[in-house]
Amino acid sequence: MKNIAVQLWTVRSLCADAKGLASTLSALRSIGYTAVELAGLANVPAEEVRRILDDTGVTACAVHVDSQQLLSDPGAAAKRLATLGCMSAVYPYPSNQDFATAEGVSRLCQQLSSTGKVLASNGISFSYHNHSLELQRVGGQTVLEAILDQTDPKLVHVELDTYWLQAGGVDPIRWIKRCGKRGPLLHIKDYGVDSAGKPVSEEIGAGNFDWGSLFGAAKKAGVQWYIVEQDDHWMNGDPLESLRASWKYLSQR
Repeated sequence: MKNIAVQLWTVRSLCADAKGLASTLSALRSIGYTAVELAGLANVPAEEVRRILDDTGVTACAVHVDSQQLLSDPGAAAKRLATLGCMSAVYPYPSNQDFATAEGVSRLCQQLSSTGKVLASNGISFSYHNHSLELQRVGGQTVLEAILDQTDPKLVHVELDTYWLQAGGVDPIRWIKRCGKRGPLLHIKDYGVDSAGKPVSEEIGAGNFDWGSLFGAAKKAGVQWYIVEQDDHWMNGDPLESLRASWKYLSQR
């Protein structure tokens, strides 16, 4: 269980300031989690985040960095990660990117490779995090396929998300196998359907994924961190309660 982390976006409402972050990390430690992926902490200075991590004994396995900053000023992003004591940066969302044309996708790929080169020179690994929109087809292939094909595999990795792959109509296990060691980070969230037939994120083990097969594929592929995330649809409206249920399931495997 040492390589299980929590994506802090799950508990974003509880981490609005330093005090909230400290109490939330303590709560996660009490559940059993000892690592997190940082996100949504714009109101807490990096130095303060680092102090809280050290005080609570929680490791930052990766950081979701502002998309625009990563592309326009990757050097500044590298300095922030150094302050946080984390050597893994993630591009979280393709804000203001053109996915309507192959040219637009290629332009983003060039930018991602440039960012990856700067981060690598600072000893920082770089990953692209997918949602379902990267599964649209442009120029005969999906955007996610284009990102893999048109970026340097040594400079740009991927952080696959099981829920969003399923929502995009593809098989998460197939994608985990395809990415192999290029996918060191994996967002795990279960995929369910509500009474109206609408897809919803669920606690790990509460949805429809075959986690035995998925974890088996992930282990063979060389996944280094399994990062629990649940955007919403929490048990009794409490993200910590949902994270507790996910931990219980994972700890019994």
